[in-house]
Amino acid sequence: MAGVSELVRFNETVAWCSLKKLSSELPCDGIFLAHRPTRPPLPVRKLRIDEGLGESTLMNLHTRIAGSRFLCLLCASVAILVFSSVCGGQEKVTLKVTLKATPKTVAWGYYDAKAAPVLHVKSGDTVEIETLLTSSPKRLEAAGVAPEQVERSLRDIYDQVKDKGPGGHILTGPIFVEGAEIGDVLEVRILSAKLAIPYAYNGFGPGRGYLPDDYPYPKTKIIPLDEKRMVAKFAPGIEIPLHPFFGSMGVAPPEASGRLSSAPPWIQAGNLDNKDLVAGSTLYIPVHAPGALFEVGDGHAGQGDGEVDITALETSLLGTFQLIVRKDMHLRWPRAETPTHYITMGLNEDLNACTTLALREMIDFLMTEKHLSRDDAYMLSSVAGDLHITQLVDGNKGVHMMLPKAIFVGGTTTDKAP
Repeated sequence: MAGVSELVRFNETVAWCSLKKLSSELPCDGIFLAHRPTRPPLPVRKLRIDEGLGESTLMNLHTRIAGSRFLCLLCASVAILVFSSVCGGQEKVTLKVTLKATPKTVAWGYYDAKAAPVLHVKSGDTVEIETLLTSSPKRLEAAGVAPEQVERSLRDIYDQVKDKGPGGHILTGPIFVEGAEIGDVLEVRILSAKLAIPYAYNGFGPGRGYLPDDYPYPKTKIIPLDEKRMVAKFAPGIEIPLHPFFGSMGVAPPEASGRLSSAPPWIQAGNLDNKDLVAGSTLYIPVHAPGALFEVGDGHAGQGDGEVDITALETSLLGTFQLIVRKDMHLRWPRAETPTHYITMGLNEDLNACTTLALREMIDFLMTEKHLSRDDAYMLSSVAGDLHITQLVDGNKGVHMMLPKAIFVGGTTTDKAP
């Protein structure tokens, strides 16, 4: 089969990518194409180069193969895998993008509708995202981490990133999801969450945590992680099962809110610290800015409900997410689901207000999605729902209600809500 060559302009540099064997993986200046067709693919018909997305993204290349568009991002920190298959006589393209954490691909301590995206994806694309723990190399080494075990990317970010705050989380992103508009919902499918380093830390400090008067001094503990056995070795005779999840997953707040600290969770989700949002779960976030501007970080190897000393098993994680724009959903607050439960959330400075909001959101869910009457939704929440204190330490506290899916054994027999 004849090869197809395309000219790619990359920061005043010209590189020729010859796609001679589309069945094999070919590197070319940061692009990796893995094309596995079940029939000979059609030639590339069109190539358009869009610039101006920031140096970390560099290029946003759009092309068409057999009538389906796919995105190629040329970036030192972004690799692309494109998989083609035949579906109903037409070629179906699935895109997977890898976004690394670098000084040019992170938002340090904030969510902001005016933040420049570091990556553009289409609704339905899958993104593998590298995230970093929130601590400085200096503090990690002082706590006992060997210098060679401190990630190079963390050192680079601490050395080079000057635009940061008001919060402290190192978040990878923002990611612009094409088609996402204000009033939509971004469906974030958490496909995987994997350990990136063999240790976590837990720490508290003066004026922080739920008992600041009891612990008016700082302390950090380095906790080894056993990935093979999936346990944290907290102390001799104490092992904690690992359940990796991302403490912070969110979108930009409304533009009028300005730059928000990454610490308090709110309508944009963000620092939820919900330990139930492990791999296999889905988070639904109301969209408040064009493109949604998704950011993720604050990796946890595990956590207790409450996160009482202000940290969990803080670590770096590698996550895989599918980002889907939902035009058919309209939410006021984030919601979620696991393979076994539906989850509603309440976020407020007052714990009672959190509880009220989580309960009202569950009642609304049952009326809207399960077609229960308002009275039955309240009753079902009482007899089958469980309220959890998500966290107590992030400014806005969190309460979430979990309702088991297993109770819905067939069509509902109650009257549909008016």
